[in-house]
Amino acid sequence: MVAIDWLSRLFELMPVRGRLDLRCSYGAPWRIDQGPGEVSEIPYHAVVGGSAVLEDPAGGRPLQLKVGDILLLPGNPRHVLHDGSGAPPVPARNRPALNLTISENAGTGERLDLLCGYFVIAPPHDRLMRNYLPPRLVVHAGDYRAESARTGTAAQLAGLVSLMRSESAADHLGGRAMLNALSTAMFALVLRLASEADDAPVGLLALAGHPRLAPALAALFNEPGRVWSLPELARLCNMSRATLARQFQEKLGRSASDLLTDIRMTVAANELKKPSVSTGVVADAVGYQSEAAFQRAFKSHMGVTPAQWRKAQEVSSADLFAMRRSSPNGTRRDAGADESRNSPGPRQDEDGDRERARHASLHR
Repeated sequence: MVAIDWLSRLFELMPVRGRLDLRCSYGAPWRIDQGPGEVSEIPYHAVVGGSAVLEDPAGGRPLQLKVGDILLLPGNPRHVLHDGSGAPPVPARNRPALNLTISENAGTGERLDLLCGYFVIAPPHDRLMRNYLPPRLVVHAGDYRAESARTGTAAQLAGLVSLMRSESAADHLGGRAMLNALSTAMFALVLRLASEADDAPVGLLALAGHPRLAPALAALFNEPGRVWSLPELARLCNMSRATLARQFQEKLGRSASDLLTDIRMTVAANELKKPSVSTGVVADAVGYQSEAAFQRAFKSHMGVTPAQWRKAQEVSSADLFAMRRSSPNGTRRDAGADESRNSPGPRQDEDGDRERARHASLHR
C-alpha cells in the first residue's frame, strides 16, 4: 500500500460531495434561520462580501463573521445568521438561475454576499466525521477581493472561493458541476487550514497539527489492518508510551485505539459492500484474528451485524436499480430541467439524493 497523507486517506475512506445551492445578497436588516439539515449533511457558509453575526444556540456570545470567513457546521444544528441590528428582516425573494438560486432583498447599507451550500457524507461515515470534528468550525482565508500577501493554504482557499464567487455570478455551461466540484475541494482546504492553526480545535485537526504525532496518525490511516501496539506507535513518534497516550487524549479527545477502531470499521463497511468479498476476508483485512471477533466488534460499533449491513447495501442498490428501470428510457428525469427545482418540496437530483429547497423558507 502506498503511504499517503491522513486527509487524503480519510477522503478515500469516506468520499465527500460538495454542493453550492444558494448565493445571498442582502441589505440590512436581514436574517437567516436554517437547519438542521439531512443527517448526512454538513452545512457551510462563505462570506465573500459584508459581514454577518452567528448566534450561539447555547446562548453564548455571538460570533462576528467577516469577508474571508468560512463557516462549517459538522454538528448540523439549527443556526441563525443576521446583520446584528435586531430589526425585523426585510423579506427576501428567490430568483432561480441556471446553476444555483439567488436570494435577494431590498435592504440598505453594506450588503451581505454569502455562498451557502453543504457537504454530503454517506452514513455511517458521517458519524465518524462528526466524532472527530468540532460542531462549529470557522477558518479565515482573507479578503477574496484583495491581492494581499496571502501565502500557503489560505491563499489557495481564497483563490478557490474567488473562483466560486465569479462562477456563481454567471450562467456558464457546466457551471453547476464546477461549483459542486469546487465545493468539495473547499472542504479539504478548510480542514487543512484549520489543522495548521495554533488553536486547532480538539479532534483530528489538533492531532494533525501536532508534528510529533504525525507518524502515528499516518500509520493508523495507512495500515489499519496491522496489529498496532501503543509502544510501536510511541517509537514512531520518538516519545514514551505514556506521553503518546496523553497527547492523543489531549489533542484528539480519544485514545489511539479508539481512532484505530473507527478507521477499521469504516474500511470494513466499505469492503462489505463488495459481494465477492467474504466476511472472513474483511475481518483479516482490518486486523481481526477471527471472524467472530470482527463480527462482535462490528455489531458493537455499527449497531448491526456485518451480514445485516451487507444486506442493507444490497437492498439500497436494488431499489436504485428498480427506480431507474421504472422511469422513461431506463433513466430518471433530469432534475436540472425541472422548472420546479427550487420549489419547497423535496426532489431527486442527478445523484439520487433528496434535495430540499431549504433556503426558500429559511432565508427571509
